Amino acid sequence: MSKIALVTGCTGGIGTAICRALCLQGPRVVATYHSGGEARAAAWQREMQAQSFEVDVYPVDIGDFASCQQLIERISADIGAVDILVNNAGITRDSTLKKMSVENWLAVINTDLNGVFNMTRQVFDGMLTRGWGRVVNISSVNGQKGQFGQANYSAAKAGVHGFTMAAAQEGARKGVTVNTVSPGYISTEMTLAVAEEVRQQIIAQIPVGRMGTPEDIARTVAFLCDEAAGYITGADFSINGGLYMG
Repeated sequence: MSKIALVTGCTGGIGTAICRALCLQGPRVVATYHSGGEARAAAWQREMQAQSFEVDVYPVDIGDFASCQQLIERISADIGAVDILVNNAGITRDSTLKKMSVENWLAVINTDLNGVFNMTRQVFDGMLTRGWGRVVNISSVNGQKGQFGQANYSAAKAGVHGFTMAAAQEGARKGVTVNTVSPGYISTEMTLAVAEEVRQQIIAQIPVGRMGTPEDIARTVAFLCDEAAGYITGADFSINGGLYMG
């Protein structure tokens, strides 16, 4: 029986690539989208099916603990227990600290950091009981080095790896690994929407001379979810083309 992998935040470029990579690896893939985004999620699912990738989709508000709990109850009833969790969903609400509203601070912390707890908490105990599990948390290079205008995002993403290291210690002897992947600048719809001049300024800072691709991230995530990665836990994988070497 194939393992069940859950990926949050499926419709973006990185989430899509992760779902494809995991499908090719073998698990049954389940993905989430934010409640209210049914039309976009349905279109995304049809596009994936057209490419021969079968992914079940479910709505959730990852910033709400009860919503996450209900999601896992539904998946467990419909499909089975989650063996692999990829916490990929996240948002940005950028502004300088002196202009940052309490609402935008809390929105990012609640989604990007609390969401990792809300989802992991639902599946971690089952993984420990079964003696096998994989959790991969998507952080960011800006959680490692900070970024002007992103105090909320940088704080949340730095917190993600702190969570990873603590949870990794709890899961280590039970066959459950927890790792972080920290992307740098990746070519997605969001970065491609940036003005060409600004994009070239970004690329000029990257030693390998290009932005990464969603597949660069997905390949690492898929490896960390594999049986062969059982000796890797509590680690942070920097995939940023040399932009930051910590």
